[in-house]
Amino acid sequence: MTTTSTPPLRTAEQVGEQAGAVLREIGRAVVGKQDALEQVMLAVLAGGHVLVEDLPGLGKTLLARSFATTLGLDFRRIQFTPDLLPSDVTGTPLYDQRTGEMVFHPGPVFTHLLLADEINRTPPKTQAALLEAMAESQVTVDGETRPLADPFLVIATANPVEYEGTYSLPEAQLDRFQLRVRMGYLTAPEELAMLRARIDRAAPEAVLERLAGPEDVLAWRAVVEGVEIDDDLLEYAVALVGATRGHPQISIGSSPRGGLALVQLARARAVLDGRDYVVPEDIKDLAVPALAHRVSLRPELWVRELSTDDVLRELVDSVGTPTTRRTSAVPS
Repeated sequence: MTTTSTPPLRTAEQVGEQAGAVLREIGRAVVGKQDALEQVMLAVLAGGHVLVEDLPGLGKTLLARSFATTLGLDFRRIQFTPDLLPSDVTGTPLYDQRTGEMVFHPGPVFTHLLLADEINRTPPKTQAALLEAMAESQVTVDGETRPLADPFLVIATANPVEYEGTYSLPEAQLDRFQLRVRMGYLTAPEELAMLRARIDRAAPEAVLERLAGPEDVLAWRAVVEGVEIDDDLLEYAVALVGATRGHPQISIGSSPRGGLALVQLARARAVLDGRDYVVPEDIKDLAVPALAHRVSLRPELWVRELSTDDVLRELVDSVGTPTTRRTSAVPS
């Protein structure tokens, strides 16, 4: 009688090493964006979706494609345009003349990693086609619900400065993104290194190695679910979220989903650092990317060109950080 052996359980330290190797490999293609890469990796570990909001030409598409390649995930890209229909995202039943039956043809959402490029260039009805997929990892077409791949991750890009021909994402959809990532310009040395790397490899992009697969991502997420977080840190997360609702410069504060996202990202941050417990810095450092896109500023602040990121940074500094006996050092 033969028995099938189950793979050994992974530790937070092992997952941290594996995720770190993935980040280093992606760093060969995406130069000088370490913070952005780490934040996307946290979403991969935490099982959330990412909104990359920044100017054109900063590597947003390259970032998404590089994660799909290195993690061994199926990858599809949708270029959102004003004439895109919901069925172009989810798929549609088509008549098969050979069988005389309606056959469902899956849309690009049926993949592991979906790049929703320039999501703010398509009307709200098409944007909403992603809501069910992002929230429940399933789509319903003609009354029939179909599950999506597991894992399923959406990386959406948006241009924050061009408003002509765009449709602002409604709060309900922004709230579905676990965090918002800003990439920003490269420094002069980083841009020089990028140009030198392009010349040296004699090819448009670096060829990345696959270091994982869908089953690895699911195993990593299981480790994240085992990360401990003390009650005082949960209270700290609640205090940060609550502070957004009473802040004089904020008209609409974060929803409870913001607190869930912040805590899950903090647990993922602990694993990325090789720890099985959360420290205050995990929550504090992720408060802005996890909460800033979930709040709305008062209209009079738009004239002053004050951003939600600026307000959230001040808010985080104003909320007392709990003390803990645990440190952020990686266990030996």
